[in-house]
Amino acid sequence: MPGLAINVDHVATLREARKINIPDPVTAAAIVELAGADGVVVHLREDRRHIRDRDVRLLRETIKTKLILEMAATSEMIAIAIEIKPDLVTLVPEKREELTTEGGLDIHHHKDLVSDAVQALQKGGIPVSIFVDPDPDQIKLAHRIDANCVEIHTGTFCEADTPEKRSEAFERIVDSAKLAYKLKLGVNAGHGLGYQTIKAFKGLSEIDEFSIGHSIIARAVLVGLDRAVREMIALIK
Repeated sequence: MPGLAINVDHVATLREARKINIPDPVTAAAIVELAGADGVVVHLREDRRHIRDRDVRLLRETIKTKLILEMAATSEMIAIAIEIKPDLVTLVPEKREELTTEGGLDIHHHKDLVSDAVQALQKGGIPVSIFVDPDPDQIKLAHRIDANCVEIHTGTFCEADTPEKRSEAFERIVDSAKLAYKLKLGVNAGHGLGYQTIKAFKGLSEIDEFSIGHSIIARAVLVGLDRAVREMIALIK
């Protein structure tokens, strides 16, 4: 059965709204682990808009499951990752003006940069995933540059406004997951997944793990973090 890694960035977003020390994403990470999550995800952005370097270091010391670090393929982030040693790095595109990651990393247009980052991180003992759109060409390129894993972008499916668009988007995800599995890549999926959209993935055995953040943290505001996590785990497993 697929696992669930929970992104706690939005806990840090709430903290940064007041520039104080609460709520603490490190405490949130402990709660989601106790509730049964298989891992914790954080995105250390260049502008440090939510997660801070200190958060990542404390998470590395305290997480009992696994720490997944999302980051841009920059020399600064590679150096931080090699120092901290997360269990997995997910390379993502990053633009200062975006509210959240808007799509997959275009490996074709950044092949040398991404390939160099993959090699540097793997040399440092860190497996690497690449966040990609559900596109066979991107999956094949990820395999060609020796990535360990891909995370398939599910945002287009989750945001589709007609049944036809949703069906087409889901078919692309399924095809991409099956191709990645055939190429012996690890297969994760995430972006925009919620308590309703996750139900479509039942039975798609090629996916190893879902990465979900906003919908769980948003529900946690109303029902509590432990319950929000357990409800999502029940839907996945």
